[in-house]
Amino acid sequence: MEQYLDEVRPALSLKASPALWVTERGTRLSRRAANEAFCAARDMADLDPALDLHSLRHSYVTHLIEFDYPERFVQEQVGHSFSSTTAIYVGVSNEYRNRLLSQSGICQGE
Repeated sequence: MEQYLDEVRPALSLKASPALWVTERGTRLSRRAANEAFCAARDMADLDPALDLHSLRHSYVTHLIEFDYPERFVQEQVGHSFSSTTAIYVGVSNEYRNRLLSQSGICQGE
């Protein structure tokens, strides 16, 4: 991101465009174009074809939860009005679940 902001975007010689992601013509990058770029990168990396750009949003939420960010912070990061909506995005790893169970004493029979 830093490289894009410091090197790539300025090289596009844009006139004060408020958009973060822009085309070489200075227009706002469309959702379709962003998704196509993601899919191309995904395919080159030989990742699961079921992954799409929205998967990154789910991954971001999950990582915030696994790094113990407060629930309210996570909810605000993704702009959800209700915590139940944010909960749908969370798919924590088995390692994280095991760590929680271990910390709670459930695994030790307490």
